[in-house]
Amino acid sequence: MNIQETSAVPWQVSSEPIRVDRQPMSIEIEQEDEVCVVRFTGDFRTGEDPEYLNAKLHDIKALSCTKVLADFREAKSIGSAGLTFIVGLFRISEGGVVLVRAQPRVRAILDITRLSTVIPTLEDLEAGLAALRGERSTASRTTAVP
Repeated sequence: MNIQETSAVPWQVSSEPIRVDRQPMSIEIEQEDEVCVVRFTGDFRTGEDPEYLNAKLHDIKALSCTKVLADFREAKSIGSAGLTFIVGLFRISEGGVVLVRAQPRVRAILDITRLSTVIPTLEDLEAGLAALRGERSTASRTTAVP
């Protein structure tokens, strides 16, 4: 039995299954000069394929990327697997990571865990690339939840 929200009763038990639309996670890596652009798509939930994530971290490390732009525009959600991956990026790049275009759910988790206070989180690709290259940008850092 599942608990579902209804208009008459806030929560009631139902025998209908709750449908969860999850997109499989995917990570694409592209190198632009000294910057690795890592694009995330799908749901990065707890228990996701750790071998896949470790292989992607290994791929990035093999490219000798000391600057990583992590684009979360297509990542719908993030759990401990995704957070662990971000920390791995931070370690292999020796702190040269910038996160960009995080969806609201992803951004909320980054704020709750305070990763957004350690790793710059910006609104767009251009600002992220400028930050990694030490250039000034007109885009500002997004505000973290206190």
